[in-house]
Amino acid sequence: MGAVTTRLRARKLSEPTISRLPIYQRIVESWIARGETRIDSRQIGELAGVTATTVRRDLAGLGTLGTRGAGYEPSLLASRIAEALGHDLHYGVVVVGLGNLGRALVNSSNFLIRGAQLSALYDIDPAVVGTEIAGHVVEDFRGAIAPATVGVLCVPSSAAQASADHLVAAGVRGILNFAPQVISVPLGTAVHYVDFSIELQILTYHLNNGTGPLGGVLHSLGIAGPSAPNMAKNAEAAWH
Repeated sequence: MGAVTTRLRARKLSEPTISRLPIYQRIVESWIARGETRIDSRQIGELAGVTATTVRRDLAGLGTLGTRGAGYEPSLLASRIAEALGHDLHYGVVVVGLGNLGRALVNSSNFLIRGAQLSALYDIDPAVVGTEIAGHVVEDFRGAIAPATVGVLCVPSSAAQASADHLVAAGVRGILNFAPQVISVPLGTAVHYVDFSIELQILTYHLNNGTGPLGGVLHSLGIAGPSAPNMAKNAEAAWH
């Protein structure tokens, strides 16, 4: 379950493309579930909130997928996307921090993708260490770390760097960081940040500026503009 095998790709994918591929995958898998045999870039784009041109450009990096103008075969497309995202590989995942967020993640049926296996759970709280969550006994994070490729940090921001250092020292090569803290890792270690407050800010930017798949919604509802801050204050006051 250790290191991920390095494989050559026909073309290196850009970060925006990588971020859109899981969305395309969900769309294609829903097509397959309905028994559909073809899907085109326009249909994918409409559901993903991007242009058909963007879809075609993103998927071009996955190699030859079909005939121009005839769309894509959903099963083939799903397979190629899964390969590009590493779903055909096998690797271990450890979760550090079993508070509300950590527990919710490991108990979610959508937490692990194909090929990933939950190797161990860690915490430092004596009340949590030794308890069983999702079929795993929580271990003390201050001890040895099980062999794994990915570490998921669900710790307070003040503990994020030290936790990351401990994972890197144990050979973990990828860190999914839910802590609202930028961490420093050595070259060769990948870090991806999941910060709900940042995602909300990005979403509200698109809503207010008429961009993205939901662009202009606040404007059409008459919410955006000078009155918006006042509405927020009134809503907040209602809870006090």
